[in-house]
Amino acid sequence: MQKKLDAYRGKLLPAEIAKGMTVAGRNARRLADDAATLLAAGSFPTATSLAALAIEESGKASILRALALARDDAEIKDEWKAYRSHTRKNSAWLLPALAASGARKLDDLRPLFDQDSEHPFLLDQLKQLGFYTDCLGTGHWSVPTEVIDEHLARMLVKLADVLAKSKDVTEKEIQLWIEHVGPIWKRDPSWMKTALANWYAAMQAAGLAPEGENKMEQFVRHDI
Repeated sequence: MQKKLDAYRGKLLPAEIAKGMTVAGRNARRLADDAATLLAAGSFPTATSLAALAIEESGKASILRALALARDDAEIKDEWKAYRSHTRKNSAWLLPALAASGARKLDDLRPLFDQDSEHPFLLDQLKQLGFYTDCLGTGHWSVPTEVIDEHLARMLVKLADVLAKSKDVTEKEIQLWIEHVGPIWKRDPSWMKTALANWYAAMQAAGLAPEGENKMEQFVRHDI
């Protein structure tokens, strides 16, 4: 029996990207629901850890979108590294703090992508503290039921519920994403805003997004 599973690290077709996003969303929803069940039962440490896992799982979607746009082997390798990194998948947990400080449009969310930010590591540590005992600091024993309280558990479970989107992603959506965003990927940020708005408009035309106002246009250029 193999000691370690063989992790795939190659390029994926649009249909494969779509499937990966779909199953990740469904699993994030499952984990978020389980976290809510444990929260209701008063198991605050485990609820917190499961909520962190749900947030990580939901974070795979953006990484898979980036993988769909990877231009060479180096970029493909980097995105798979991000996909399997706990801290690269959980950056969205900062969203409530950013919203509370007035974040309302795309430019306000730059801290989520700050490579020097410590907040991804903090959530990963909370996840570990909710599952395990450990000896920390100057010989202090960390006990999950003493470290994780109800307030923290409720906050993370609520966030996991918001981020866990169980949505079927189609091959067409990824094809449109590559068509509109691929040409300007990792280039001028102002072009990125136009590409995102155009992609959403194409999604509307294909019946993959609600008719009416281009919500992506509103988000990237104005306010949510």
